[in-house]
Amino acid sequence: MAIASPVSEKLTTVALLLLTFATGLIDAVSVLVLGHVFVANMTGNVIFLGFWFVPHSGVDLTAAIIAFAGFLVGTVAGGRFARHLDRHTRQWITVSLGAEALLLVILAVLGGTGVLDYRDDSKLILIAGLAVAFGSQNAAARQFGVQELSTTVLTSTIVGIGVDSRLAGGSGAREKLRYTVVLTMLGGAVVGATLTRFTVAPVIALAACVVLAAMLVFRYGPEPASAEVGTD
Repeated sequence: MAIASPVSEKLTTVALLLLTFATGLIDAVSVLVLGHVFVANMTGNVIFLGFWFVPHSGVDLTAAIIAFAGFLVGTVAGGRFARHLDRHTRQWITVSLGAEALLLVILAVLGGTGVLDYRDDSKLILIAGLAVAFGSQNAAARQFGVQELSTTVLTSTIVGIGVDSRLAGGSGAREKLRYTVVLTMLGGAVVGATLTRFTVAPVIALAACVVLAAMLVFRYGPEPASAEVGTD
């Protein structure tokens, strides 16, 4: 059952769009810098894991496995946060997104100072950490029950654009939101891909700032006009 957001529907959408933008930023880093691996969108990694059975596929299967495992760990952590603090929604989302932002900052510092190198096996630690962060984010976003805004996956959103379109005989309901979600992740990917041509760690730090902004919206945004929500 979906958890009632502690803020208005509009602010909930804004916060989840910020998290979607962060996904675009980080997957640009993981695919373009850390190798052909996704740390936020697991569909691609499942496909890569399938290549395991094909010799000389050219895919870094170790990175895909670590990303998948890290993401799963993140979803477990996110699920535990939600279940233990579901009566105190603002506290729960603050802890969940705050922990994600902190983890991203730590990874940015480790990468920026050279403790973790993007060109050797230490990048696997970055991949694992980023996957944990976005697994947790996906678990948190899922609690609000907004199908179009899982913040990491667009497949169902794009399906909705087509199925509910007037061309398909639908009403076009939620069409604006769905296009906004797609363009937001696209924008994050464009910004991430552009910045990674010159730098990497600051892109991870930027993603942390975006996640922090989403957390602040949930933490301090006004409550819905007429709804009972959990508070701390």
